[in-house]
Amino acid sequence: MDYEYIRHGVVNIFMANEPLRGKRFVEATEYKTKKDWAVFIKRIADEQYPEAKKITLVMDNFKTHAASAFYETFEPEEAKKLWDRFEFIYTPKHGSWLNMAEIELHVLNGQCLNRHISKMTTIQEEVGAWQSNRNNKNAKINWQFTTKDARVKLKRLYPSIHD
Repeated sequence: MDYEYIRHGVVNIFMANEPLRGKRFVEATEYKTKKDWAVFIKRIADEQYPEAKKITLVMDNFKTHAASAFYETFEPEEAKKLWDRFEFIYTPKHGSWLNMAEIELHVLNGQCLNRHISKMTTIQEEVGAWQSNRNNKNAKINWQFTTKDARVKLKRLYPSIHD
């Protein structure tokens, strides 16, 4: 027996979550460009936290996650205003496991996207339904990685005064 794998395309999933409130914000896009990311971040700022003066966002070091994304997408005044509303904290290069959104992406993949879905509109509808369901459950992440654990696991990243 033999089979042939046929790839019908890929979809990008942007995920942001607020682990202590059990809320996540998900968007499926056709691409993962700087513009797509900037629009997603603006949506978080405008729709989820319109009154917040500063929003802290922990994320990976992907090349689209840069100030230039805002300036390539929005007028300079809007880009600066948006950039200044965020405090971006980047996970270490090989530390995506520190990013709690990765945990939520894993759950999303297992519960919703673990099969072939042929239409982007169907993916967006199902991802939206998953987000609503998960948010309504207030499913929180029980993060147990402590500062003490970090000092052991990430020892090479911390300077030592005893060497």
